[in-house]
Amino acid sequence: MPRPTKFRRVEFFPESNYFVPFGKPKCEIEEVILKVEELEAMRLKDIEELNQEECAEKMQVSRQTFQNIIDSARKKVAIALTEGKAIRIEGGHYTTNHCKYKCMECGEVYDINFQLDKEACPKCKSTQVICSKKAGFCGQWCHGRGK
Repeated sequence: MPRPTKFRRVEFFPESNYFVPFGKPKCEIEEVILKVEELEAMRLKDIEELNQEECAEKMQVSRQTFQNIIDSARKKVAIALTEGKAIRIEGGHYTTNHCKYKCMECGEVYDINFQLDKEACPKCKSTQVICSKKAGFCGQWCHGRGK
């Protein structure tokens, strides 16, 4: 029996989660699905320029698992770029410290790192804030777990 998949720690979520090749009709575009943790692996290694051990530690996985994740991510991106496919970023098996909160006084919706930030609205400083899951407005990045 295989071991259960361990949640991967993710710290970054992109503003845009869909990228398409320019000039192709939407009905003709095939998609490549890039998991959230695959994007995180590329960000840590290629943008933050961390070594493999540091990346694995940040994502709370083994070095071999990190290598498997980044290999998969790079292959998917290479396929999308060379074959003119769209890239959709979604799903995966991850957890995060970040969550969307809503202020019940002023209506402000904001991200919070619940290990570092206090649960107070950055706009009006009210402590009458509620997690997105409880408020019923959770979006794609819902309460720290992927699909």
